[in-house]
Amino acid sequence: MPDVAAQPDLSRVTVVIVTFNSAHCLPELGAGLAEFPQVIVVDNASDDGTPAAVRHNIPQAQIIANPHNLGFGAANNLALRAAVTPFCLLLNPDCEVRADKIRALLAVACDHPDAAMVVPQLLRASGEREINYRWPATQWRSRGPGADGPCCVGFACGAAWLLNMQVMQEVGFFDEGFFLYYEDDDLCQRIFARRKAILLVPDVQLVHASRGSVRGASPWRSEYLRGFHHARSKVRFTAKYETRAAAEKLRRRVLVLAVLAMPLRLLLPAPRQVARLAGRIAGLWGLSVQA
Repeated sequence: MPDVAAQPDLSRVTVVIVTFNSAHCLPELGAGLAEFPQVIVVDNASDDGTPAAVRHNIPQAQIIANPHNLGFGAANNLALRAAVTPFCLLLNPDCEVRADKIRALLAVACDHPDAAMVVPQLLRASGEREINYRWPATQWRSRGPGADGPCCVGFACGAAWLLNMQVMQEVGFFDEGFFLYYEDDDLCQRIFARRKAILLVPDVQLVHASRGSVRGASPWRSEYLRGFHHARSKVRFTAKYETRAAAEKLRRRVLVLAVLAMPLRLLLPAPRQVARLAGRIAGLWGLSVQA
């Protein structure tokens, strides 16, 4: 890990956080962000008091409160366009953040100014490593164990990214046609196509409580929306990087499997799975495939 004494100042990075019913994450997140002077929180019309919780727990944050949910990529784009620092740290609300670890990522980014992004190793709450990186799925299938040293990858999970804004201006930001899911695959794919580096630093480790950023009064509706948007985004990604015919074939296959699975799910006490399947069916039924 880089020498802490030589690491750059945190004023060079803007932390970007998109929230949606994420008030429960903010006390811990705010404590971790105490040393970060530049924070932008974009709230996607939460109904759990998230903006007020941001003001209380992250008082230095600039809040962009959207009147309705714009989706993950579009909300991030608002903050990325507003940021004036040379680096932006895109961070999910359910990710741990520590100043020393982000300084270590910044040091690597400064040592590799041509890299588009530098990313940490994510850990589950149990301490087990996530494999939050791979090569682009459109190129070849990754195999083997996780990385044990710094290396270039073709994809990294969008839960924690340190972006070099000068390089990203060449690549562009999120494709807002992806409302939720696959927007990180798409952006990494475009970085890879431009031959810009995505650097993984496995010695820098952050805890990620996957799917822990959203709570609300209707968990079943949240699962329904997960199924709806994941299915649609997967088809859109296939159409964009393969062919419309391949995407239509995928749409039909996933739809048929979801319809066939629904009776079994209805017989078992698994309401979240039922809600997710219903969302998948609704998202794909009658969908017109477009790139």
